[in-house]
Amino acid sequence: MISIVIPNYNGEFLLKKNLPKVFEALKGLFEVIVVDDGSKDGSVVFLKKQKVKLIQNQRNMGFSSTVNKGVKEARGEIIVLLNTDVSPQKNFLDFVLPHFKDPNIFAVGCLDRSFEKGKIVERGRAVGKWSRGFLVHSRGEVDKSDTLWVSGGSGAFRKSIWEKLGGLNELYNPFYWEDIDLSYRAQKSGYKVLFERKSIVDHRHEEGVIRKTYSDFKIKSIAYRNQFIFVWENATDLSLQLSHVLFLPYHFVKALISRDLAFFLGFMYAFVLLPKIIQSSLKYQKHFVKSDKVVMNLFKV
Repeated sequence: MISIVIPNYNGEFLLKKNLPKVFEALKGLFEVIVVDDGSKDGSVVFLKKQKVKLIQNQRNMGFSSTVNKGVKEARGEIIVLLNTDVSPQKNFLDFVLPHFKDPNIFAVGCLDRSFEKGKIVERGRAVGKWSRGFLVHSRGEVDKSDTLWVSGGSGAFRKSIWEKLGGLNELYNPFYWEDIDLSYRAQKSGYKVLFERKSIVDHRHEEGVIRKTYSDFKIKSIAYRNQFIFVWENATDLSLQLSHVLFLPYHFVKALISRDLAFFLGFMYAFVLLPKIIQSSLKYQKHFVKSDKVVMNLFKV
């Protein structure tokens, strides 16, 4: 069985448009689980009339917590995560599922036809590097199958490995960096993540709920916070740890000069979480079998 997990927050309009396309794309044994994250629109009323398993959060908890809840309830060994602003093409799973014949495959990402300011940008494959104490990631060309991470909005994951790794880290709530973190931990733990360019979804980011709910300043502060969480949790190579510490003054001065208050707030938000970050880091490191350097050598920008 294949389980489709869709997190939703105030996405009634998107569900009405994209959920029928999800059903059109599915074949054979499958289940569709929608986890509603405390929506205040008509999402729940709409979903109760659909052929989905509906799970409701009593309050808004964030992306990681919402997805983790859906995966926990899923019966399938292969979990397909789709955002509400994503509509898959009819045969998108035909190219994804064969990869899971390799038991070492943890996740496979789809090609996102991303609609951005009137243009279509092909996304889904990521590359990155450690620079000045932080992981810097960017869009990779879609002509290769390796990827630094698989998107939590359009990717397939093996549930048994997901559970072994502990799923998405809920410290990243409400959003951003959680799927990068999980993919990175998986690779440091010896598993593979892939990109499949023949598996295509349409992704209309501009219709997503984040930018309709949060201010640009709040989004930026959360992104900075989660960058710090990622480094403090995952960087185990001594050279990266030293680089991060040594470059912090540089980043603080740069933010001060540019009056980037969001950077300072992000640091403060992360620092408050430091005890929990250390705790989760120690838990995750038990699975690591590769160094940061070995993993990153595969994804040079």
